[in-house]
Amino acid sequence: MERAELASLLGLKMSAAAPRDAIVCESKADRFRTAFAEGVAAGGNVFLADPKWSGTEREAFLRVCRQSVDTGSDDRAASDAGWLCIPTGGTSGIVKLARHDGWTVAAAVNGFARHFGCSRVNVVGTLPLHHVSGLMAWLRSVITRGAFVAADWTELQRGERPTLERESTFISLVPTQLQRLLAQPDAVAWLRRFEAVFIGGGPTWPSLLDSAAEERLPLALSYGMTETAAMIACVRPAEFAAGDRSSGTALPHARVEIADDGTIAVSGDSVFRGYFPTLFPQMRRFETSDSGRRDEQGRFWVLGRKDLAIVTGGEKVDPLEVERVLRSTEEFSDVAVIGIPDATWGQAVIACYPNWGHQPDREKVHRAVERELSAYKRPKRYVPLAEWPRNAQGKLNRETLRALVEG
Repeated sequence: MERAELASLLGLKMSAAAPRDAIVCESKADRFRTAFAEGVAAGGNVFLADPKWSGTEREAFLRVCRQSVDTGSDDRAASDAGWLCIPTGGTSGIVKLARHDGWTVAAAVNGFARHFGCSRVNVVGTLPLHHVSGLMAWLRSVITRGAFVAADWTELQRGERPTLERESTFISLVPTQLQRLLAQPDAVAWLRRFEAVFIGGGPTWPSLLDSAAEERLPLALSYGMTETAAMIACVRPAEFAAGDRSSGTALPHARVEIADDGTIAVSGDSVFRGYFPTLFPQMRRFETSDSGRRDEQGRFWVLGRKDLAIVTGGEKVDPLEVERVLRSTEEFSDVAVIGIPDATWGQAVIACYPNWGHQPDREKVHRAVERELSAYKRPKRYVPLAEWPRNAQGKLNRETLRALVEG
């Protein structure tokens, strides 16, 4: 999709002036949408920023943005590739800007619509628009000419929920949001009316998925990232209801491969153009930091990030496996497992959780850990923290977490 066409769908015409860069840093959905449309029409790079960044993070972001070179050119074709710069930090906390454009975004939207068999995508948006999950949910409705309703999470929790008047309406939640809504019968009835409830961001745990299945919620487990314009694989709700707990099959626009070492690689027209300021217009294959496998039915199972592995006493530990066991006890409102330097073990396995009042039943946790995990995988310590560095999209900054524990 050419940039001018996207601008038209957003209600504006391309500016006749020389291309101008824009930074979109808005927490309110209506103001973000206006600023984004104006940035698209301005013809330069559009940089998305998180309004909640600290001063240090904001300065690092601006340093990256300043690497843009103003040549004074009015060449629209040259500015039509990689102009949309979306922040991504993974688990490192280091902000990078993945370069997308109308073509990569449209490919992702069209693949989504084909996967779910709908011509128009209607969305109730709960996630921040500066994040790829929130942004792509909105752009799916824009490009397919569907309806978009911005929903404030605080209002949703207290029962102020938009009426669903259209078919093919979708919503995205992070696991903790789903957990809280499952405790409200009226919210459960509301969620049943969606075409699909996407779960992403933070890790899910079996008891949460079992509860959702028991309540007959149309859950859709998905896999994607900023570099692929969000979703590239997804379980359809009927498959989830039948017991599928994988990340589903690849969407029509994406090809997902598993290398011999288990690394997930993605090819297709929605793959990003590089990290700003680098631009690779022909980039169509991205090797992720995730490991996974594909079963005989062609479904993908994401096993975790390769760079999260903890090596303790010469043994390799997947922290996500330990986290799943701890979550299954239902004793933690949230939990994360990290490796901390240790003179004896090289790294020690440490479980951290937010100190928000409820204290876990240590005996119950101990029994589950001994039953489910080998001795070397069991946490050496459990550390409650008053500060919990997980953002609104469910992403945990493990570097910040590690600094808090070591401090």
